[in-house]
Amino acid sequence: MTEATVETFGARLRRSMDTRGPLCVGIDPHASLLSAWGLNDDIKGLETFTRTVVEALADRVAVLKPQSAFFERFGSRGIAVLEKAVEEARAAGALVLMDAKRGDIGSTMGAYAETYLHRGSPLFSDAVTVSPYLGFGSLRPALDAAVINGCGVFVLALTSNPEGAEVQRAAAADGRSLAQLMLDHMAAENEGAEPLGSVGAVVGATLGDAGVNLAINGPLLAPGIGAQGATPADLPGVFGSAVGNVVPSVSRGVLRFGPDIGGLRESASRFADEVRTAVSGA
Repeated sequence: MTEATVETFGARLRRSMDTRGPLCVGIDPHASLLSAWGLNDDIKGLETFTRTVVEALADRVAVLKPQSAFFERFGSRGIAVLEKAVEEARAAGALVLMDAKRGDIGSTMGAYAETYLHRGSPLFSDAVTVSPYLGFGSLRPALDAAVINGCGVFVLALTSNPEGAEVQRAAAADGRSLAQLMLDHMAAENEGAEPLGSVGAVVGATLGDAGVNLAINGPLLAPGIGAQGATPADLPGVFGSAVGNVVPSVSRGVLRFGPDIGGLRESASRFADEVRTAVSGA
């Protein structure tokens, strides 16, 4: 498939959500969750946990979102587990969103783009999370690589952590909040894209009324469903008319039902059904 004919991430995501359900499940192998599964906090526990989640969910959920930091903490052996998980999840039909939150400038940002968004890389993913708070223009290497390779980029906009507000709600020179400024940049990147743009925003589902214009013609990754306190029923209140483009992200709310594969599948299916109901009733 040539650059001119490569299918966009936005189109692939829309189809995956429509057929598999609008849900992203995080793969977050932190120490307490490994312990809850009866696993040791070591490379063997990491391998068992990750393999189980991929086996249970990769053939049925729209998006799997590995949190890179929880693999990086084990060094090269942890990265090897992550590489295998990405390969196997994509082979089973799930879109892989690498939650790496990378942000830098120039050649360094270009290197991050080569890591996650270039075909042939061991960590090639369908999309990656990035931070724009070195200036939206600093993301250009990732944005360009995403276009070439049919990938997506999810840009931090309004995160659910309370510390984020001191930056994201601050006023830009023209009076817009910095979050709104970033969202407007995303909308410009997605202009004219059908059925959905490939530049998404990360907006916490726990925010209540987001207080910004979320009509970016792109996906809206919504962490915070489940253990962080938000529910699928909260989504219309946060996202308003853009709720149809929301990709709710659940981690512990699903993973706590492991290591039983049936429990993981049942929980993910229940969340997806609840999201469908919430979105259709908005």
